[in-house]
Amino acid sequence: MAPVGGKKAKRGILERLNSGEVVIGDGGFVFALEKRGYVKAGPWTPEAAVEHPEAVRQLHREFLRAGSNVMQTFTFYASEDKLENRGNYVAEKISGQKVNEAACDIARQVADEGDALVAGGVSQTPSYLSCKRETEVKKVFQQQLEVFMKKNVDFLIAEYFEHVEEAVWAVEALKTSGKPVAATMCIGPEGDLHGVSPGECAVRLVKAGFCSPRARKEYWENLRIASGRPYNPSMSKPDAWGVTKGTAELMQQKEATTEQQLKELFEKQKFKSAQ
Repeated sequence: MAPVGGKKAKRGILERLNSGEVVIGDGGFVFALEKRGYVKAGPWTPEAAVEHPEAVRQLHREFLRAGSNVMQTFTFYASEDKLENRGNYVAEKISGQKVNEAACDIARQVADEGDALVAGGVSQTPSYLSCKRETEVKKVFQQQLEVFMKKNVDFLIAEYFEHVEEAVWAVEALKTSGKPVAATMCIGPEGDLHGVSPGECAVRLVKAGFCSPRARKEYWENLRIASGRPYNPSMSKPDAWGVTKGTAELMQQKEATTEQQLKELFEKQKFKSAQ
């Protein structure tokens, strides 16, 4: 049966990679749209997919014209728990489902203007940082996955995780779709925030089922990182590095952060800076 509209069927992500093609993605939407006035710094949530779809569509289109082969859905921090965290209105007034659906529709529309694929993305959650059980955290990922399956994205990405444990849970949840799964972490030479080395993080993600690596196991076990978190390119280290799962200021709460909580946070930062 010929593809709808007579267009040639797109090759999938694994087919492209296996043929030796260099596949370029888009990304950085949160910061790019914050600079343009469509994302609020602090929550960094993607309700603009519903409230300002033209802005999200335009950024996708700019990446497509620049040469991107993948349109990643603007669903970073679009989990239901994040959209209701610390006074965020999005879960109640819009809903996580609508945000995720709108993001998928926009990404597909622009992808179809070229030969691009659509990747559905999930990211770290307040549920994990609040020490909730594995089943509860996976349920958060599964809520987004239901939308990605409904919208038939081409593959999935577990994006920007600071803890390999949570990244593994995300990959395991996404793998139930039967679609290819990629994974990224925001770590540096010291590994994740629990001290798991970069090589061990890679090995655990492979075992969890993310897209088969194109290198031998020894490569991942001895992976060396030139720079990155917790160090920036100048090799300086942030004062707040080490704030991690279970830390009070990261615990999930529906109410907005109070003035007292902010005061305690600022006092803590002032004390660290004085050391």
